[in-house]
Amino acid sequence: MTSPAPIAETRDSAPKPDPAAVPALSIDGVSHAYGPRRALSDVSFNVAPASFTALLGLNGAGKSTLFSLITRLFGIQSGHVGIFGHDVSSMPGEALRLLGVVFQPRTLDLDLSLTQNLLYHAALHGIGRRDAAARAAELLDRIRLAERAGSKVRDLSGGQMRRLEIARALLHRPRLLLLDEPTVGLDVKARADIISHVRQLVTEQGIGVLWATHLFDEIAPGDDLVVLHQGKVLAKGPVGRVITDAGAQDVNTAFMRLTGAQVMPGGGA
Repeated sequence: MTSPAPIAETRDSAPKPDPAAVPALSIDGVSHAYGPRRALSDVSFNVAPASFTALLGLNGAGKSTLFSLITRLFGIQSGHVGIFGHDVSSMPGEALRLLGVVFQPRTLDLDLSLTQNLLYHAALHGIGRRDAAARAAELLDRIRLAERAGSKVRDLSGGQMRRLEIARALLHRPRLLLLDEPTVGLDVKARADIISHVRQLVTEQGIGVLWATHLFDEIAPGDDLVVLHQGKVLAKGPVGRVITDAGAQDVNTAFMRLTGAQVMPGGGA
Protein backbone atom coordinates (compact mmCIF):
# COMPACT_ATOMS: atom_id res chain seq x y z
CA MET A 1 0.00 0.00 0.00
CA THR A 2 1.30 3.41 -0.92
CA SER A 3 1.65 5.70 2.11
CA PRO A 4 0.03 9.15 1.88
CA ALA A 5 2.20 12.13 1.15
CA PRO A 6 3.42 14.01 4.23
CA ILE A 7 1.36 17.03 5.22
CA ALA A 8 4.38 19.33 4.79
CA GLU A 9 4.76 18.29 1.16
CA THR A 10 1.08 18.92 0.53
CA ARG A 11 1.42 22.43 1.94
CA ASP A 12 4.50 23.15 -0.14
CA SER A 13 2.72 22.13 -3.31
CA ALA A 14 -0.22 24.47 -2.68
CA PRO A 15 -0.28 27.55 -4.91
CA LYS A 16 1.12 30.65 -3.21
CA PRO A 17 -0.69 33.98 -3.54
CA ASP A 18 0.74 36.35 -6.11
CA PRO A 19 1.99 39.49 -4.25
CA ALA A 20 1.03 41.58 -7.29
CA ALA A 21 -2.58 40.43 -6.85
CA VAL A 22 -2.83 42.11 -3.43
CA PRO A 23 -4.11 45.67 -3.91
CA ALA A 24 -1.85 48.51 -2.79
CA LEU A 25 -5.02 50.06 -1.38
CA SER A 26 -8.42 48.46 -0.89
CA ILE A 27 -11.48 50.52 0.06
CA ASP A 28 -14.45 48.29 0.86
CA GLY A 29 -17.88 49.63 1.76
CA VAL A 30 -16.61 52.76 3.52
CA SER A 31 -19.20 55.22 4.80
CA HIS A 32 -18.69 58.26 7.01
CA ALA A 33 -20.95 60.93 8.47
CA TYR A 34 -20.45 64.18 10.32
CA GLY A 35 -23.51 64.09 12.55
CA PRO A 36 -26.53 64.06 10.23
CA ARG A 37 -24.47 64.89 7.14
CA ARG A 38 -23.23 61.86 5.21
CA ALA A 39 -19.85 62.56 3.57
CA LEU A 40 -19.20 59.08 2.11
CA SER A 41 -21.69 56.36 1.19
CA ASP A 42 -20.55 52.77 0.63
CA VAL A 43 -17.34 53.73 -1.19
CA SER A 44 -15.43 50.79 -2.68
CA PHE A 45 -12.45 50.64 -5.06
CA ASN A 46 -8.88 49.33 -5.29
CA VAL A 47 -5.54 50.85 -6.24
CA ALA A 48 -3.20 48.35 -7.88
CA PRO A 49 0.53 48.24 -7.09
CA ALA A 50 2.71 50.28 -9.45
CA SER A 51 -0.29 52.13 -10.88
CA PHE A 52 -1.60 55.69 -11.07
CA THR A 53 -5.22 56.02 -9.95
CA ALA A 54 -6.95 59.40 -10.25
CA LEU A 55 -9.69 60.14 -7.71
CA LEU A 56 -11.75 62.74 -9.56
CA GLY A 57 -14.35 64.85 -7.82
CA LEU A 58 -15.56 68.37 -7.22
CA ASN A 59 -14.64 70.21 -4.05
CA GLY A 60 -16.78 68.68 -1.30
CA ALA A 61 -17.08 65.30 -3.05
CA GLY A 62 -15.52 63.53 -0.06
CA LYS A 63 -11.94 63.12 -1.27
CA SER A 64 -10.29 64.68 1.78
CA THR A 65 -12.58 62.76 4.16
CA LEU A 66 -11.53 59.53 2.47
CA PHE A 67 -7.85 60.45 2.82
CA SER A 68 -8.41 61.18 6.52
CA LEU A 69 -9.89 57.71 6.98
CA ILE A 70 -7.09 55.96 5.10
CA THR A 71 -4.45 57.73 7.21
CA ARG A 72 -6.41 57.19 10.47
CA LEU A 73 -6.86 60.88 11.18
CA PHE A 74 -10.52 59.85 11.48
CA GLY A 75 -11.76 56.55 12.82
CA ILE A 76 -13.53 54.32 10.31
CA GLN A 77 -17.24 54.25 11.13
CA SER A 78 -18.24 51.65 8.55
CA GLY A 79 -16.35 49.47 6.06
CA HIS A 80 -12.73 48.45 5.75
CA VAL A 81 -9.51 50.01 4.46
CA GLY A 82 -6.47 47.85 3.66
CA ILE A 83 -2.94 48.69 2.56
CA PHE A 84 -1.21 45.74 0.90
CA GLY A 85 -3.49 43.41 2.82
CA HIS A 86 -3.02 45.07 6.22
CA ASP A 87 -6.26 46.37 7.73
CA VAL A 88 -5.80 50.01 8.76
CA SER A 89 -7.98 49.61 11.85
CA SER A 90 -6.65 46.32 13.23
CA MET A 91 -3.06 46.50 11.95
CA PRO A 92 -2.30 50.24 11.76
CA GLY A 93 1.45 49.93 12.30
CA GLU A 94 1.97 47.46 9.46
CA ALA A 95 -0.39 49.37 7.16
CA LEU A 96 0.89 52.90 7.71
CA ARG A 97 4.54 51.89 7.37
CA LEU A 98 3.77 51.22 3.71
CA LEU A 99 2.06 54.57 3.18
CA GLY A 100 3.32 58.05 2.26
CA VAL A 101 0.98 61.05 2.21
CA VAL A 102 0.96 64.57 0.77
CA PHE A 103 -2.01 66.50 2.14
CA GLN A 104 -3.53 69.52 0.40
CA PRO A 105 -2.51 72.05 3.11
CA ARG A 106 1.24 72.70 3.33
CA THR A 107 2.76 71.11 6.45
CA LEU A 108 6.44 72.03 6.15
CA ASP A 109 8.24 74.07 8.83
CA LEU A 110 9.05 77.26 6.95
CA ASP A 111 11.85 78.31 9.33
CA LEU A 112 13.79 75.04 9.05
CA SER A 113 16.04 74.18 6.15
CA LEU A 114 15.10 71.58 3.57
CA THR A 115 17.42 69.03 5.17
CA GLN A 116 16.16 69.80 8.67
CA ASN A 117 12.57 69.23 7.59
CA LEU A 118 13.51 65.84 6.15
CA LEU A 119 15.60 64.80 9.16
CA TYR A 120 12.83 65.72 11.58
CA HIS A 121 10.34 63.62 9.62
CA ALA A 122 12.80 60.72 9.45
CA ALA A 123 13.17 60.79 13.23
CA LEU A 124 9.40 60.42 13.59
CA HIS A 125 9.68 57.22 11.56
CA GLY A 126 12.52 55.92 13.73
CA ILE A 127 15.14 56.23 10.96
CA GLY A 128 18.67 56.57 12.36
CA ARG A 129 20.50 59.86 11.89
CA ARG A 130 23.15 58.57 9.46
CA ASP A 131 20.64 56.66 7.33
CA ALA A 132 18.25 59.63 7.40
CA ALA A 133 20.97 62.02 6.22
CA ALA A 134 21.83 59.71 3.32
CA ARG A 135 18.20 59.32 2.31
CA ALA A 136 17.59 63.07 2.58
CA ALA A 137 20.57 63.86 0.35
CA GLU A 138 19.46 61.27 -2.20
CA LEU A 139 15.90 62.59 -2.32
CA LEU A 140 16.95 66.24 -2.56
CA ASP A 141 19.16 65.32 -5.49
CA ARG A 142 16.29 63.45 -7.13
CA ILE A 143 13.93 66.44 -6.87
CA ARG A 144 16.68 68.78 -8.12
CA LEU A 145 16.95 70.74 -4.87
CA ALA A 146 20.29 69.48 -3.58
CA GLU A 147 21.87 72.91 -3.96
CA ARG A 148 19.10 74.35 -1.71
CA ALA A 149 19.59 71.79 1.07
CA GLY A 150 20.60 74.42 3.63
CA SER A 151 18.06 77.06 2.57
CA LYS A 152 14.99 77.82 4.64
CA VAL A 153 11.79 76.37 3.21
CA ARG A 154 10.13 79.80 3.17
CA ASP A 155 12.55 80.81 0.39
CA LEU A 156 11.24 78.12 -1.98
CA SER A 157 8.60 78.53 -4.67
CA GLY A 158 5.25 76.76 -4.34
CA GLY A 159 6.29 74.03 -6.77
CA GLN A 160 9.57 73.45 -4.94
CA MET A 161 7.71 73.13 -1.63
CA ARG A 162 5.45 70.50 -3.16
CA ARG A 163 8.44 68.54 -4.47
CA LEU A 164 9.95 68.68 -0.99
CA GLU A 165 6.71 67.39 0.56
CA ILE A 166 6.72 64.47 -1.87
CA ALA A 167 10.36 63.75 -0.99
CA ARG A 168 9.44 63.84 2.69
CA ALA A 169 6.60 61.37 2.10
CA LEU A 170 9.08 58.98 0.45
CA LEU A 171 11.71 59.06 3.22
CA HIS A 172 10.55 55.82 4.86
CA ARG A 173 10.30 54.14 1.42
CA PRO A 174 6.55 53.48 1.25
CA ARG A 175 4.91 51.37 -1.45
CA LEU A 176 1.76 53.50 -1.67
CA LEU A 177 1.58 57.30 -2.05
CA LEU A 178 -1.55 59.40 -1.48
CA LEU A 179 -1.69 62.96 -2.81
CA ASP A 180 -4.66 65.21 -2.05
CA GLU A 181 -5.00 67.99 -4.67
CA PRO A 182 -1.19 68.43 -4.71
CA THR A 183 -1.11 71.01 -7.51
CA VAL A 184 -3.59 73.50 -6.04
CA GLY A 185 -2.20 77.04 -6.30
CA LEU A 186 0.69 76.12 -8.61
CA ASP A 187 1.37 77.58 -12.03
CA VAL A 188 1.16 75.50 -15.20
CA LYS A 189 4.85 74.57 -15.31
CA ALA A 190 5.02 73.66 -11.62
CA ARG A 191 1.90 71.50 -12.01
CA ALA A 192 3.42 69.67 -14.98
CA ASP A 193 6.67 69.08 -13.06
CA ILE A 194 4.85 67.60 -10.06
CA ILE A 195 2.69 65.30 -12.18
CA SER A 196 5.69 64.13 -14.22
CA HIS A 197 7.69 63.46 -11.05
CA VAL A 198 4.94 61.35 -9.49
CA ARG A 199 4.38 59.36 -12.67
CA GLN A 200 8.11 58.57 -12.73
CA LEU A 201 7.78 57.14 -9.21
CA VAL A 202 5.15 54.74 -10.56
CA THR A 203 7.17 53.56 -13.55
CA GLU A 204 10.66 53.60 -12.05
CA GLN A 205 10.02 52.58 -8.42
CA GLY A 206 6.78 50.65 -8.68
CA ILE A 207 4.92 52.86 -6.21
CA GLY A 208 1.12 52.75 -6.22
CA VAL A 209 -0.39 56.25 -6.38
CA LEU A 210 -3.82 57.63 -5.48
CA TRP A 211 -4.00 61.17 -6.86
CA ALA A 212 -7.04 63.22 -5.78
CA THR A 213 -7.94 66.04 -8.16
CA HIS A 214 -10.76 68.10 -9.65
CA LEU A 215 -8.75 68.89 -12.80
CA PHE A 216 -9.38 66.82 -15.92
CA ASP A 217 -6.04 67.63 -17.55
CA GLU A 218 -4.18 65.83 -14.75
CA ILE A 219 -5.65 62.51 -15.90
CA ALA A 220 -3.87 60.45 -18.58
CA PRO A 221 -5.41 57.82 -20.89
CA GLY A 222 -3.48 54.99 -19.21
CA ASP A 223 -4.63 55.82 -15.68
CA ASP A 224 -7.24 54.13 -13.57
CA LEU A 225 -10.07 56.47 -12.64
CA VAL A 226 -12.52 56.72 -9.74
CA VAL A 227 -15.29 59.32 -10.06
CA LEU A 228 -16.47 60.44 -6.61
CA HIS A 229 -19.50 62.71 -6.38
CA GLN A 230 -21.43 63.71 -3.27
CA GLY A 231 -19.76 60.90 -1.33
CA LYS A 232 -20.60 58.14 -3.83
CA VAL A 233 -18.50 56.32 -6.43
CA LEU A 234 -20.25 56.84 -9.77
CA ALA A 235 -17.68 55.08 -11.95
CA LYS A 236 -14.34 53.28 -11.64
CA GLY A 237 -11.91 51.46 -13.90
CA PRO A 238 -9.47 52.29 -16.71
CA VAL A 239 -10.03 55.79 -18.09
CA GLY A 240 -11.02 54.52 -21.54
CA ARG A 241 -13.65 52.19 -20.12
CA VAL A 242 -15.17 54.90 -17.90
CA ILE A 243 -15.42 57.21 -20.93
CA THR A 244 -16.97 54.48 -23.12
CA ASP A 245 -19.46 53.35 -20.48
CA ALA A 246 -20.59 56.97 -20.08
CA GLY A 247 -21.12 57.24 -23.84
CA ALA A 248 -18.65 60.10 -23.97
CA GLN A 249 -15.62 61.14 -26.01
CA ASP A 250 -13.42 62.40 -23.19
CA VAL A 251 -13.09 62.60 -19.41
CA ASN A 252 -14.72 66.06 -19.27
CA THR A 253 -17.90 64.91 -20.99
CA ALA A 254 -17.98 61.60 -19.11
CA PHE A 255 -17.79 63.45 -15.79
CA MET A 256 -20.58 65.84 -16.84
CA ARG A 257 -22.86 62.98 -17.86
CA LEU A 258 -22.17 60.99 -14.71
CA THR A 259 -22.63 63.87 -12.27
CA GLY A 260 -24.75 66.44 -14.07
CA ALA A 261 -22.05 69.01 -13.21
CA GLN A 262 -21.25 71.93 -15.47
CA VAL A 263 -17.79 71.55 -17.01
CA MET A 264 -15.70 74.71 -16.92
CA PRO A 265 -13.18 75.57 -19.65
CA GLY A 266 -9.51 75.15 -18.80
CA GLY A 267 -9.58 71.63 -17.43
CA GLY A 268 -11.51 72.15 -14.20
CA ALA A 269 -14.82 70.86 -12.94
